[in-house]
Amino acid sequence: MFHQKIKSLFSSSVSSIVSNIDQYTNNPGKDLTRNKKFPADKLISFLVSQGSSSTKNELLDFFDMDIHTPTASALNQQRAKLKSDALEAVFKNFNSSVNSLEKLSRYRFLAADGATFTFFSNPSFAPTEYYVSSGHSAKGFYSMHLNAFYDLNKHTYTDAIIQPVHNKDEFSAFCDIVDRHEILEDIKNIFIGDRGYCSYNNMAHVIENNQFFLFRTKDIHSKGLVGGFDFPNDESFDITVKVTLVRNQSKGMPPVEGYRRFVDKSTSFDFVEYGSKDTYFLSFRIVRFPISDSSYECIVTNLPDDEFPPERIKNIYFSRWGIESSFRKLKYTIGLSNFHSYKPEYIKQEIWAKLIAYNITEILINHTVVEQKQTKHEYKVNFSVAAHICRVFLRLTSGKDSIDVMSLLQKELIPIRNERQYPRLKTAHFRKPRYFIYRAA
Repeated sequence: MFHQKIKSLFSSSVSSIVSNIDQYTNNPGKDLTRNKKFPADKLISFLVSQGSSSTKNELLDFFDMDIHTPTASALNQQRAKLKSDALEAVFKNFNSSVNSLEKLSRYRFLAADGATFTFFSNPSFAPTEYYVSSGHSAKGFYSMHLNAFYDLNKHTYTDAIIQPVHNKDEFSAFCDIVDRHEILEDIKNIFIGDRGYCSYNNMAHVIENNQFFLFRTKDIHSKGLVGGFDFPNDESFDITVKVTLVRNQSKGMPPVEGYRRFVDKSTSFDFVEYGSKDTYFLSFRIVRFPISDSSYECIVTNLPDDEFPPERIKNIYFSRWGIESSFRKLKYTIGLSNFHSYKPEYIKQEIWAKLIAYNITEILINHTVVEQKQTKHEYKVNFSVAAHICRVFLRLTSGKDSIDVMSLLQKELIPIRNERQYPRLKTAHFRKPRYFIYRAA
């Protein structure tokens, strides 16, 4: 069955990393080489399948209530040997395996966004670049930022970069991920971002990789990226502009085609050095459309206008909300609001592990056949229940392969209520972390 195939791909990805474990340990040739109760493959499996209970309870569940279940202290000793890079490698290996398994469409719609994860620690465990403030607790709290790319059709994360909160740079993270992102044969990536991602540098990185971008930008009346262009008198329009970027304002600069835009020293642009007389040419569309009686949205994109008219551009950008919803599931259903450690390296382990668990859950949901009946609402798989089922199924221990995951998912349904709208809560954005830690790790 399909769920068995997915577990097999996950197991193979773990085995591939474990076979080269020296690349992912702090002491190559020594760490995680002995066949203990907690070898590397079980350690990775435990982190991926770990829920929000206490560490001790999670261990008892993982080892089927065995009287010889390893202690939380033993777990922490093993975690100390493993780099978070190991979980990242499993994540990427598994994603690549799934891509080869599934039939993909001509375009991949990849939304870019970031989320901040807060955890408690102290200076002996976490460097200052993670420390936020002491305003919300006696000892203060720590944060790290996840920059993620999300496939809007498959509902899975494709890549990510984790940064300390004080080193957060969504522009550089975006460019790094675009440059290293897997390019599939005969498939184009469309990178979608909100106003925080709209920059000439981000555009250029996408173009240099022969892909497409679609960014929301500040409206035409602002001093943003599209300010200063000549626009039609109509409120809604779709125009193409040609821009030549320069980083030198000397009088000897040659004339340029279209608009000239100067990129100053404080602004990142990786393809022309500041002070150089070289130039960089860009051509892109500016699409403006109404979203209410009195407000308009402005989009910049290099998508072809014959295949992507304004209405389709509008729908594509609005679909970006899928990544916002995924962050909520990732935090409060998959469990990334409940960390089991104080150390940043261990927090990174858990983030990568939860990204894997999230992807597997969504893949199995996407392949679940839901029979729709003559009722008021259509139905979908309950993600919360599905996450729990998949967590148990993913454990690389005996006795779990017999679980009929797909049949269970078909029974756990909830109605789709798209008409529901709730006002945004007028509360502080900070939410105190919850912890389930046996001992400091």
